[in-house]
Amino acid sequence: MARAISGSGSGGRRDQRRLQTVLLAVAWLFGCAPAPEVESPDSGFSIAETGEEIVISGPSLEARIRKQGYVSGVAGGSFLDRKTGFRDAGHGLHIADFLLEPGSADSGGDQLPEELRYLDDPLIHGVRPKRIVEGPQICTRARRLSPRLVEGPDFVAVTMDFTYTLAAPGKRPGSKWTQTIVFPAGARYFVSSDRIDSVNDSDSLFRRIDMPGHIKHREGDVFSEVYLSYFGEIPADEFLTDFGPDGSFNYRTDRNERPSRFIRAYRVRDPESGRGGPWRAGMTLDPDTVYEAWCHQRGYVCMIQELGGHPIRAGESFGAAYVVGYFDSIDEMNRVYDRYAGHRGLFVDRNRWRLTKRVPGREKEAEAPLVDALFGPNRSRTRHLKDPGGGG
Repeated sequence: MARAISGSGSGGRRDQRRLQTVLLAVAWLFGCAPAPEVESPDSGFSIAETGEEIVISGPSLEARIRKQGYVSGVAGGSFLDRKTGFRDAGHGLHIADFLLEPGSADSGGDQLPEELRYLDDPLIHGVRPKRIVEGPQICTRARRLSPRLVEGPDFVAVTMDFTYTLAAPGKRPGSKWTQTIVFPAGARYFVSSDRIDSVNDSDSLFRRIDMPGHIKHREGDVFSEVYLSYFGEIPADEFLTDFGPDGSFNYRTDRNERPSRFIRAYRVRDPESGRGGPWRAGMTLDPDTVYEAWCHQRGYVCMIQELGGHPIRAGESFGAAYVVGYFDSIDEMNRVYDRYAGHRGLFVDRNRWRLTKRVPGREKEAEAPLVDALFGPNRSRTRHLKDPGGGG
């Protein structure tokens, strides 16, 4: 295992450490050394990177970012809360899918690519007419992403992107999805965002994600209750029998009153002992960005969330920002939500990370306003070690 690197010391020692890191990375690329582990300057994070994943370990949490296989977001079963020892109980957190709009699932007929055919099953996708505009589904079909790592003294961040390669008839492929995930030092949560740069016009374009993530369980063994800020607390025994997305706990902007906070969470418990744990929550920081949100049982608790649903023109962007992590109470969730509320974008540069009131554009990201009372200027460095087999 490579020695961890700190950010202190004279210029000569820093140069020596930089050279050591470069040599370790080169040796790893040629199969002569294990994956380099680097401690982010002064933050307490350590990072190990291989051809398959990035492992981020800090005093409060641990997380893995997959490069291949089931990709996007934080990998399932990897998000560790060091305070309680619990890990997530699903397929992953803040997982990305495809782009949709209202319409018939059969629109396009024989010209519709197989991967864009939307399953018409009310128990899985509900009864609201929708069609996939661009794909494939990122988490299962992108197969490989190339995450980029940004390390600073008080945070570690990962950014990744994917350009859709398939489109429905009348549309063209090429819209770009970008995800940013920031792990602040000392926090039991991460801050994240996703953005779509669209190449198509649509009267109501929206993207689909898992937020915070699905719950894999056997008769409620890994969770005791669900909390939805637009509904309330729901006991686990409500999720013992399958029911469709349009059931009791569905949220739609055209039907439900807009909540002041948009929080979806579940309280974890140990399946063997029954010991209760913290809440695992996903918070969408601007409720106006939510189009629809599911919370239904289909062999697991499905926590799909759709964002957007507004008119968009080619060349325009839309997105949202989130907080995902562990909390000891609903009151704590509310306090953290209120600290970051109202933001839609997340930008990471070489000095700091910042939430933005608008979605950063491709040309004007540097002008994005800082969130109040966030961090001052910090030195950081960006690292992107290529896979032995190349990126995707």
